[in-house]
Amino acid sequence: MSSVIEQSVQARMVASAPRMETLPATLQYDRKDPFAVRMAFPAPATLEGTEVAWEFSRELLATGMDAPAGVGDVRVRPFGYDRTVLEFHAVEGIAMVHVRTSELRHFLERAQELVPVGDEYRFMDLDAGLTDLLDGSC
Repeated sequence: MSSVIEQSVQARMVASAPRMETLPATLQYDRKDPFAVRMAFPAPATLEGTEVAWEFSRELLATGMDAPAGVGDVRVRPFGYDRTVLEFHAVEGIAMVHVRTSELRHFLERAQELVPVGDEYRFMDLDAGLTDLLDGSC
């Protein structure tokens, strides 16, 4: 069984114009980092012309599909019956995208199969984390 799950989703960029541009995005979950979810946007979809990726907690994504969640750089909230809004806050501004809630739920179900909620600690390499943290500090 693979330790990484990837799923392509169609995100719709919320802009001031009446039309929302559809962007490809990729959700990724890696059991080596069991609390985190990664959402990446390819280079053509970004202002910088390079891939942009955001990492945030799996719990934030799960909670935000049903009620507003997050107070930091990433915020998630339901929008209507079948969409979820993800807000990405950066120095350059705020990007907001809509994603079908069903796609997010499917992704989280797959992540749950890989690492059940509550069992994340079983997949963390604490020795490696401590070594990285203390490496060169003595």
